[in-house]
Amino acid sequence: MSIKVYINGEFVPKEEAKISVFDHGYLYGDGVFEGIRAYNGRVFRLKEHIDRLYDGVKSIMINLSETKEEMKEIILQTLRENNLKDAYIRVVISRGTGDLGLDPRKCPRPTVVVIADKITLYPQEMYENGLKVITATTRRNIPEGVNPQMKSLNYLNNIMAKMEANQAGVLEAIMLNNENYVAECTGDNIFIVKNGKLITPPTYAGILIGITRNAVIELAENMGIPVLEKNFTRHELFTADECFLTGTAAEVIPVVNVDGRLIADGKPGVITKKLIAAFGELVQKEGEPIYK
Repeated sequence: MSIKVYINGEFVPKEEAKISVFDHGYLYGDGVFEGIRAYNGRVFRLKEHIDRLYDGVKSIMINLSETKEEMKEIILQTLRENNLKDAYIRVVISRGTGDLGLDPRKCPRPTVVVIADKITLYPQEMYENGLKVITATTRRNIPEGVNPQMKSLNYLNNIMAKMEANQAGVLEAIMLNNENYVAECTGDNIFIVKNGKLITPPTYAGILIGITRNAVIELAENMGIPVLEKNFTRHELFTADECFLTGTAAEVIPVVNVDGRLIADGKPGVITKKLIAAFGELVQKEGEPIYK
């Protein structure tokens, strides 16, 4: 059965899911998106994802007519149309169809797309044995440019860093900010563990405020693990006791090698394993029901 995609009020087979070549999302990356996961018939932290999406919409001044409640129902209905209980959902809001110029005023109506499908970023063995990553030379966007707190459709910054990872033969790359502090990866937030404390870059370091990141911080605090949001350098990363990444698609995945340096003994750490297990339990029981 073909996947059905929501486009501007209609559900169409993916083969017929099309937008105009004059859409400014296509021409200029003018828009925002959100990645969301459904587990066991529930959409994990749907409200938080929608809130972040609408923050982006507001920041770039797209006049979206759908309310948050209406958007929630569109997302849930997309899952129902595809008979999915476990899925990855991509919501895309673009400026809409206009002319070949930059002026957003020429785009009278935004384009709203919702896709529900499967996604696999990393092989299962990587969750058991850990990732090797590199540090990219491509720097993270500065907040005064395209603010990383907004999931912009203009993802070229991340893609260029991802290309560096590909060329190095690894699956992910760490991006530094313009002050040489660790910011995040091309598609994931990053954590290290040092002396029993969990450390992750603060939002002002130039990161996306990850939904999974926030969930892991809550889980750690509930376990009594101290959590610090502070800047750290590559040196502190190299000498960490543990390292892991978080993201909607990636979930929680260990890192065991950075730029050729083993993290501790080169195996996933105890705290990392505890958080992977706790997160796995959390997503199976928390979320907005798809079928009521």
